[in-house]
Order: sequence, then C-alpha cells, then structure tokens
Amino acid sequence: MNLVPVRPKFVEKVSEEILKRLLDDLLSDGVFNHSEIEGILQKNPIRADKARDTIDAVMNKGQRACRLMIKRLHHRDPTLSNQKKLNI
Repeated sequence: MNLVPVRPKFVEKVSEEILKRLLDDLLSDGVFNHSEIEGILQKNPIRADKARDTIDAVMNKGQRACRLMIKRLHHRDPTLSNQKKLNI
C-alpha cells in the first residue's frame, strides 16, 4: 500500500477535525502511541504540516499502518478517500 501518490492531496484537503479523529483512530489501532500523537499536534501549528507529519509517520510504520489509515479515512471522510481513489 503506497500512500506517496495521494500525499499531496491528503495534505491539501484533509480538515483539522478529520485529522484529529484519524489520529485518535490510529491510536486505538495501535499505530501511534500518545506521545507520537502529541508530537504531531504540538510541533505543527499549521494544519497542512500536521497532515504531512501524520501521513509520513504512517508510511514509515509500514503496510499494516497504511491499510489501517486508509480504512479509517474511508470511515471518517468517504468523500476525501473516494477523491483520492484509496483502496484497501
């Protein structure tokens, strides 16, 4: 599962609210721990930078993390995930 092709549009389009919910979902899935999420949210005051750090961190965690992110994004924002043609 390669998120590189969708990274620019994800960074451009994902809302702050969806991003925070997505991070909560990925926490419950065991992709991130609390300190990783705090790091993403606190070091990035700009929404696009939070989105960029999130997708980069997910990609660094491997295929399982990428699949979980896509699954959660489908649930949280079907319009965005369909625009990006993300498939599990």
